[in-house]
Amino acid sequence: MPELSSAEQKFILHWGEMGARWGISRTVAQIHALLYLSPKALTAEEIASTLSVARSNVSTSLKELQTWELVSVGHVLGDRRDHYESVTDVWELFKVVLDGRKRREVDPTLNVLRGCVEELEKSESADGYTKQRLAEMLEFFETITTSYEQIRDMPKEELLKLLKLGDKLRRLLGA
Repeated sequence: MPELSSAEQKFILHWGEMGARWGISRTVAQIHALLYLSPKALTAEEIASTLSVARSNVSTSLKELQTWELVSVGHVLGDRRDHYESVTDVWELFKVVLDGRKRREVDPTLNVLRGCVEELEKSESADGYTKQRLAEMLEFFETITTSYEQIRDMPKEELLKLLKLGDKLRRLLGA
């Protein structure tokens, strides 16, 4: 890969900072940003060299990105090395990220909330306030999850139209 432009460097550094804020390793996020910007698939050696990161760190980071389904591996005829590329469609990229976060964070929370509410419903000595709080939280998570699943499956064009409605939708609903 040729030397990074100033804009590419800024984006990669910023993506790394954002990744750290989201609980993802800075290096993992920077590698993802580099692959997202790259017009061609890169080898681990090219990534390590471009970002000045240890090869072992690159390998570990690439495995994590593959687990998230943000990066895929391919091969080039005559080259035994793996070549990595990122999901490039922004909508698909964020869909993959949201799906992963839902699977890792929201789904376990829903399961715990359901279990707690069920346990409190069976208990004769249940605290009514706690029961109400957890039932409200469960309802919120279930509503958001259902809405997410409906929106997630919309074709991109329909989703764009929905998102661009903005205040028109509020007025239509009488807000």
